[in-house]
Amino acid sequence: MKVKQMYINGTWLDAQNGERRTIINPYNQEAIADVPEGDETDTQAAIDAARTAFDQGEWRQTPASDRGRIVLKIAELIERDKQELAELETLDSGKTVSESLDDMSDIAEVFRYYGGLADKDGGEVIESPIPDSRSKVVREPVGVCGQITPWNYPLLQASWKLAPALAAGNTIVIKPSEITPLTTIKVTELIEEAGVPQGVVNLVLGAGAKTGQLLAESHAVDLISFTGGIETGRKIMTAATGNFKKIALELGGKNPNVVFADSDFETALDQALNAVFFHAGQVCSAGARLIIQDDLHDQFVEALVERTKRIKLGSGFEESTQSGPLISREHLEKVENYVKSGIEEGANLLIGGKRPEDPELQNGFFFEPTIFTDCDASMQIVQEETFGPILTIERFHSEEEAVQLANDSIYGLAGAVWTTDIRKAERVSHQLRMGTVWINDFHPYFAQAPWGGYKSSGIGRELGKQGLEEYTEVKHIFENTHPQPLHWF
Repeated sequence: MKVKQMYINGTWLDAQNGERRTIINPYNQEAIADVPEGDETDTQAAIDAARTAFDQGEWRQTPASDRGRIVLKIAELIERDKQELAELETLDSGKTVSESLDDMSDIAEVFRYYGGLADKDGGEVIESPIPDSRSKVVREPVGVCGQITPWNYPLLQASWKLAPALAAGNTIVIKPSEITPLTTIKVTELIEEAGVPQGVVNLVLGAGAKTGQLLAESHAVDLISFTGGIETGRKIMTAATGNFKKIALELGGKNPNVVFADSDFETALDQALNAVFFHAGQVCSAGARLIIQDDLHDQFVEALVERTKRIKLGSGFEESTQSGPLISREHLEKVENYVKSGIEEGANLLIGGKRPEDPELQNGFFFEPTIFTDCDASMQIVQEETFGPILTIERFHSEEEAVQLANDSIYGLAGAVWTTDIRKAERVSHQLRMGTVWINDFHPYFAQAPWGGYKSSGIGRELGKQGLEEYTEVKHIFENTHPQPLHWF
């Protein structure tokens, strides 16, 4: 079993309270690591280190091109160690190794993108209406950044925060989910190896109520970035008002996958399965709401059920596995309660809805891929983010009804439109109130394009140039080139 530490002010440390947490593999509940269980004392030490490093250290004064080279070095080290990182991610989260390897390639690309972008914004000269003056707009690092990441994509989500924050010249206190910290610990080791100065990146481990809450409340923290659930996001947003710090929140989604009758049947069918059952549905952008046009509904649902029967559950280290376990017993019970709610509200359970009977899966937190039909927007399973392998199916007749159903949610993270009529696809995509809309596809993202949501899906954007801008403040500098006394007196 691996024994790990936190990283504060350039030193690897145990929690000051001496407490430890055992990290388990959700596939079989075996102990895989022993890590510190920090609290407010450790968090305050990390904040102090980041504050000192920003106010008195060299990082924000380092030329942007030099910062960029260090961020690029981190990308190289991730690429070098991606097999080890992928295996750690699979042990920690239960996802397949193939998916974890894809994540590591994406993570390296995020660091490469922001390493290359670090020195590309030289500011903007603007025309001044005042004679004998010069005026320019520059972007500067925002300061100390608190970053809180989720358990479903531990290192991927960390990279979306770490890379732009470092490229912009900020200092950081990062707190991964207490149940999936291993790859964030490893990448912190790589950050140290790449030559990031002492105090610039600090890693705190522990429960969010003790560590994350202080990051949100602290007046020494200038920005808080959080990915997770709505209720925690609301608490963080409230706590952040103490010093009106910048906030960036990605709070999930209940994402519609709209399939018109003129869609490419086989492609839409295959993608509908991947959209919701990939990583056991534990994806903020999961296509958990399938909205099908009447003329296609029965044929599509029948085929969907037959394909769902073939999904192979198992260990992420087995090549044949298509979906791993849920993250924890607590989350498994939460998903079971959603199924119970769906049945009680009158939805028709077509397949799944229970733990698998396979003896080899009994020690893990597995749940069968589940499909409900006869759903409507009044149901809890349609409105709330179940974050598990649960697909709800609604049906529509007209284009207008499809748009209305898709938008009938407090969320607005992502959605998809399937049709061979490109004009219809364009019309519908522009009417959907979501941060990302896919046409005839589902799930693709890349470092160059922004990611974030409308409505209760959050505030701000990650990735793209917008992701870098989140970690900067805009400053206007005005220079009087021919100063003269005003002679007021």
